[in-house]
Order: sequence, then structure tokens, then C-alpha cells
Amino acid sequence: MNGGLVRLREVLADITPSERKVAEYILSQPKQMIGMSVAQLAEHSGGSQAAVIRLCKSMGLKGYQELMLKVAGDLQQDAGTAGYQEFRRDDTIEMIMENVSNNNIQSIRDTLKILEPELVTKAVEALRHAKRIYFYGIGASYLIALDAQHKFLRINKTCFSFADADMQLISSLMLTEEDVAVCISYSGETTAVVECTKQAKAQGATTISITKYGTNAVSSHADIPLFITSTENEIRSGATSSRITQLNVIDILYLGVTSRDYDQSLLSLDKSRELIKKMKK
Repeated sequence: MNGGLVRLREVLADITPSERKVAEYILSQPKQMIGMSVAQLAEHSGGSQAAVIRLCKSMGLKGYQELMLKVAGDLQQDAGTAGYQEFRRDDTIEMIMENVSNNNIQSIRDTLKILEPELVTKAVEALRHAKRIYFYGIGASYLIALDAQHKFLRINKTCFSFADADMQLISSLMLTEEDVAVCISYSGETTAVVECTKQAKAQGATTISITKYGTNAVSSHADIPLFITSTENEIRSGATSSRITQLNVIDILYLGVTSRDYDQSLLSLDKSRELIKKMKK
């Protein structure tokens, strides 16, 4: 059980000042927090006992004990890891190569801490049984949607992605209860993706979101919210780490569906592979 520190970092901007005092204390002194009671944590952080309890609720946790266990799990698992690295003026190419790679790896590791297996299982089952799958995303997230369409099409799933925002909105109105909409937005606040999620759900389609952890418009309208994290500043690797984590989640969903329909998926993959090989000769 881990992911407490990742969750704390992700909710900092969305919680009350009193909750933020508690969260910032835990982030700065995670080892000291282990074993503290709610009253002791409130005293040391300068917050209140009520703020500690509210913070746990803001993080989607059952209570303080779960938060402590998750932070303890982080401390045990993260021993010896470098964490995220800042990018500086005049970094050498060797430093950039190492920092970009390490930050991407760290983003994937952190996402695994907050990605709920139960929700991933629900998403995989929804995708397996969907009559049609629509992938929605704008800008960099559209590239994730396009990659997803390519993958699922190769295992004979009827699926669509549209670069044009108007096409995305129009298609969301045409979904049925047999369809699935996968709505991708790191911020969770991209206007067109929010609207597609709302319209898809209104038509009865199953909605799956892939957004950053925390409260946001897209995940709040999704039947199955999947969360990622890249925990980076704009000065760091920008959208690169979040893109990597989004692609990683798509791969998880794709291979989840493929493994459960293994024989049929393998047949479809072989057919497409042979045709592509033939066309390249």
C-alpha cells in the first residue's frame, strides 16, 4: 500500500489552507508523521484535527490510518530513488538524456501508486464489450487518442478518434448504451473533452477518463475515472512526462483487453501484420 505522497502533491492546489498546512508538513517530514496520532499531527503541522480528517477525504481515502499506511509504503519503496530532476540552463546533452529518462520513469512509477486495479478492471471489461469505442482528446492528448485508436483497431475493435473538436462533439451526441467513450485530458479541464464526456454519458455510453489525480471536470463526469501523475513544473519536462503516463495507461488497457480475448486478438494482429508486411515488399 503506497501512493500517499503522490496524492498529497497532486491535491495541494485544490485543498483548503488548513488542509494544506497538514499536507505540506507531511510532504516535508514524512518520516516524522509515521506513528503520530491525528492530534499529534495537527499540533506539529499547525493545522487542526478536523483539517487532518478533511485532508484524508479530499484525497479519496477512508481515513487517517490509510493515509499513514500509504506514506509508510512510499518511504519503504522510494528508498534510494532520485525523484524528479529540474532542468537548468546549459545542461549537457548527457544530463538532459538522463533527467528526461529518469523523470519519465518516475512518472510511470508514481502513476502506478494511484492507479486503482479495480477501476482498470472495469475499464478493460467495458472496452471488451463495447460495440464502438471513441477516444477523445485535444492537442497533445489527441495524439494519445490516435495511438489508442491504432492499437484497438488492430485487435478488431471498432473505434474512432477525431482531430477536429467539432467532430468530437458531434460524435459524442451519437453514442449509445453499447458504446464506450475514453476521454483524455491531463488537466481534466479541456473544454471540448469535458463536453464530450458529459454528452457521451447523457447518451448512456460508458465513460472512461484519463486525467491527473484530484478533482477535475472530466473525471467528475466519468463512470470510470483513471488517474495519472507526472508531478512536474512547467520548467521541467512540460507535457512529456504526462504524455508518457497517458500512453502507459492506454497500453495497460489495450493489453488488458488483448489478454482476455487472446486467441481472437492474436488472429487479428497476425492478419494486419501480414498485410502490412506484404504492402512493404
